[in-house]
Amino acid sequence: MERTSGPAAGQRNTGPAHPALRHLGAMHLSGVLLLLTFLVPPFWMLDAADTTPPGDPTADSPFILLFAVPAACAMFHVLVQIPAGLLGARPGGNRTAPARYGSALAAAGVLSWLLLRGLGWDAGNGIVPVWADAMVRGSLGLAGYVRFVRSLPGSVRRREG
Repeated sequence: MERTSGPAAGQRNTGPAHPALRHLGAMHLSGVLLLLTFLVPPFWMLDAADTTPPGDPTADSPFILLFAVPAACAMFHVLVQIPAGLLGARPGGNRTAPARYGSALAAAGVLSWLLLRGLGWDAGNGIVPVWADAMVRGSLGLAGYVRFVRSLPGSVRRREG
């Protein structure tokens, strides 16, 4: 009896078939994309660095930014971007890529708003510009996340076609 599927039939395994490995790769990709967006520091972070009084020996704003930017990036990635990416790219149903991306963005919007509120930002402190900046930076990484998960072998997109 001749085999019609699998590696013996001339098909080769071209990527990770396990969904957890796809999501792990997508998490790393989205984190790198997010970090690249922080090459241009957020305006609110630069404004905070400029508010230190001149001559203050404890305030070394360029030095602080070297730690603050990666810390903000890591916190946003772990607490907002990864959960939103997992929610947006979760299997189930025949959702299209824009629907998955939209649900990931909606989840990221809520999670980032809650994160900023938890850090003490409120309407009086200008949470909307900070939130919008975080959403623009995070949306690029989420696009990479959803695209990475959907384009690999074994994904829903490949099975349908």
